[in-house]
Amino acid sequence: MKKLFFLNTLWLINACSQNTTFESIVKNDQFRSEIINTAAGHFVALNDGFTYYLEENPTSEIGTVVLVHGFSVPSYIWEMTFETLKNNGYHVVALDLYGRGYSDNPDRDYTDALMANQVLELMSHLRISKAHLVGLSNGGRIISQTAALKPSMVQSLIYVSSNSFEDIQASTDVSVSEAEIASMIIDYPELAAGQNEDFFDPNQFPDWSTKYAQLQQYKGFAKALISTRKNHTNMDDIHLMIHDTGIPVFTLWGVSDKVVVYDEFKEKLPMLLPNRKEFFIKSSGHLPQMENRKDFENILIKEILEIFR
Repeated sequence: MKKLFFLNTLWLINACSQNTTFESIVKNDQFRSEIINTAAGHFVALNDGFTYYLEENPTSEIGTVVLVHGFSVPSYIWEMTFETLKNNGYHVVALDLYGRGYSDNPDRDYTDALMANQVLELMSHLRISKAHLVGLSNGGRIISQTAALKPSMVQSLIYVSSNSFEDIQASTDVSVSEAEIASMIIDYPELAAGQNEDFFDPNQFPDWSTKYAQLQQYKGFAKALISTRKNHTNMDDIHLMIHDTGIPVFTLWGVSDKVVVYDEFKEKLPMLLPNRKEFFIKSSGHLPQMENRKDFENILIKEILEIFR
């Protein structure tokens, strides 16, 4: 199996090195028209640009769940969870954050607040007064900021492999240069291949890196990623404030996660969010919702969401 993974990675790097379509697709009206004709979701014009989202069971009375993806992979990373929540009758929404997937790439600093406001504006557009927010990896930062901006709209916060608890040294210069963008684009093949490192067993998802490479065709992707990283700040004060609001908090961790390493911040978690309920998911790395779907969904639905019904 390791040999197969190695050969797949070599193939991807070689294929991407021949690719001249990096950052060649502009997200304009024609682009959105083509997506609407081929994809299941919707677009809405929000204050900072068009946002792509999926929604099911909008009239459900058992609860609303908003799924927020991580640093670079858009809403399709939640595909399995979205389907299960839909089949269990929940009003479920998943969106592409700015700079990712089909949503716009606004000419802005990609701060947590920018994307948190995107979540809040979409909720308002869909007439969602309150929801469970589920944030994966960097999405944990977004749901924390969302709760800080509008705690009354948050029923619970569910962090999955969240990097929001890491110690961050804020950048003094958050501008993004053309040289930085060009450098990242040169590294696109390795970046795509490196997506396999998110998994405990990448051989379960042999097409994952190839699918990621498709995202690299969208103009502005590199700038969005660089700007997001440069605009990271420490979130300890926000988490202390979240504790003061009394919003229920849940944290879920893949036991073998090598991307967000739990041991690096586990000692401060009880000080930041002492009332949280914590779960560990075996046989999974950074993406437990995919790698151990059964255990993850059992926790999400039976151990978390059902207690609010």
